[in-house]
Order: sequence, then C-alpha cells, then structure tokens
Amino acid sequence: MTDQEENTMMQGSCMCGGVRYEYAGAFGTITICHCSDCRKAQGGSGVIAAPVEKEKFQWTQGEELIQEYESSPGKKRAFCRTCGTPLYSRRDAEPATLRLRMGSLDSEVEATPAAHIFTLDLPAWATISDNLPHYDTHEPGRASASE
Repeated sequence: MTDQEENTMMQGSCMCGGVRYEYAGAFGTITICHCSDCRKAQGGSGVIAAPVEKEKFQWTQGEELIQEYESSPGKKRAFCRTCGTPLYSRRDAEPATLRLRMGSLDSEVEATPAAHIFTLDLPAWATISDNLPHYDTHEPGRASASE
C-alpha cells in the first residue's frame, strides 16, 4: 500500500452526485494504464486507478445507479448509469479488491501514480511528459490481466 494513512476516511462521487462512497483504507500501487480498453472506457489516453480493499469501501448513496459492464470474461467495469462516470473495475478472481478510478475521489489525497503501464498501446496523439517509469504491459510484480 502507499503512504496514504490507513484510517483516513475519503469520499468520492460521480459527476451528477447520484452515487457517493467512502473509503477508509490505504491505496495499492497507483498506475496510469494506457491499454486500449482503459482508453475506451475513459475516453482519454488512459486511466489512473488504484487497488482498494473492498471491505473498507462503502456506498453511501446511489448504489442502485451503478451499472457494471463485463468488458472481458470475469472483468467488470462500473459506472454511474445516469452520468456515465467510471467508478471502479473488479475481477471475479479477486473478490476482495476494487480498482478505484482516482478521478472519482472528492477528498484530497497525498498518494500519486507510481508508473505508466501498457505504454505499447499508447496512441501517437498521446504523450507522456513526466518521469514516471514506463512499462510495456503491467508493472513488475503484478498479474498479467489489464486494468
């Protein structure tokens, strides 16, 4: 997990405010994924996501507005069905973990991305202008499935 304090309560929401959540845990390694699925799901050059512990995550409003889409076998991407805000992804094989979309956080956090992943998929129109490590696929030590 990152330097984010374990017991800090963080809040997040979708763009329309219909879905709200709280998280009281630490973030895992935050990455910026540039795989084609993440680009399509976000509508940009990639997604900034962090693994979080599902047991420390709770919906405080609008759970009925969450729609999940199975983007590949066993992989679900969740969004607000009213405004379309991406909220998390999850894998059936990892039921204790959600990959939280950092853009949905309302709380300020100290945590920052550690790496760019799936940079082989980065389109020519997108550039990376920071000094974070770049990996062709996943960062070292992570399973082979994409975000």
